[in-house]
Amino acid sequence: MQKLAAIITKIIDFFYRPLSSFLPRQIFRYAACGGGNMLLDWLLYFIIYNFAISGRYIDLGFVVISPHISTLCIVFPVTTLTGFWLNKHVTFTGSTVKTTSQFFRYISVVAVNLAINYFGIKLLVEVGQVYAPLAKVLITLFTILLSFLAQKFYTFKQ
Repeated sequence: MQKLAAIITKIIDFFYRPLSSFLPRQIFRYAACGGGNMLLDWLLYFIIYNFAISGRYIDLGFVVISPHISTLCIVFPVTTLTGFWLNKHVTFTGSTVKTTSQFFRYISVVAVNLAINYFGIKLLVEVGQVYAPLAKVLITLFTILLSFLAQKFYTFKQ
């Protein structure tokens, strides 16, 4: 796994060179890892939703789960783990915090971001009458900044 991290880091750093005079390396690595993980999330969601779930509702007896939510329940843990791995081994490599502590801190930041997304979108759309896709973009921009700061100074602090 360390070899994979080294390869990913070399690829990201290759594209970083033209931006190195005005953008810190860690921010670029964070953006590249986050962007790559987001693309993985979208790809997995598309494949699982269209080919594995195929529009089926899942009846658990006490609740029925819609196809889009069941797909989210499958994809979310995968991309949470890949996001943690990328942050630990590519972006924030100098952290001295134990891995188990990092992981639980990472999960807590993800949970806070999920809550901010839910309540922020709900507030912007239902109260502010903001177009839903635009509300999602605005909240995502806010959570990206918040997440970077939380990961840098809390989860993977040095």
